[in-house]
Amino acid sequence: MQSKELTVDNYIKSLPEDKAVIITKLRKLINQNLPKGFKEGMMYGIMGWVVPLSRYPEGYHVSPGTPLGFISLAAQKNFIAIYHMGLYCNPKLLKWFTDEYAKAEVGKLDMGKSCIRFKNPDKIPYSLIGELASKMTMDEYVTLYDTFKPRKK
Repeated sequence: MQSKELTVDNYIKSLPEDKAVIITKLRKLINQNLPKGFKEGMMYGIMGWVVPLSRYPEGYHVSPGTPLGFISLAAQKNFIAIYHMGLYCNPKLLKWFTDEYAKAEVGKLDMGKSCIRFKNPDKIPYSLIGELASKMTMDEYVTLYDTFKPRKK
């Protein structure tokens, strides 16, 4: 579900209370652990953290002039989603996360390429999400992104 809200605070206020509590807790954890430089805001109708255009003027290759997304949070109808683009482009980070998730003993991991879905809010491994947010600097992510993005012909 995409929101029409323009600020993160308004996005959170627009959520049902149970989901707002979860998103607020995840937001706080990510903000506490995310390396310096990423900017919080709204993009594509969900909240997240991006590489500012001042650091990466080229922006997202699909939509030049749009900041490069890194982590996003969304309260979907049936789950909470965390999108972490570092998991998509860094196999070592993905392996670390899947191994640590299994150790957390919170059930089966429900994950796409970069999307982690939590259908049961009582099974969110908050400390692991905080640690995941700390694992990649902005410069590391930009370097990986440059390696993986499609080349212009």
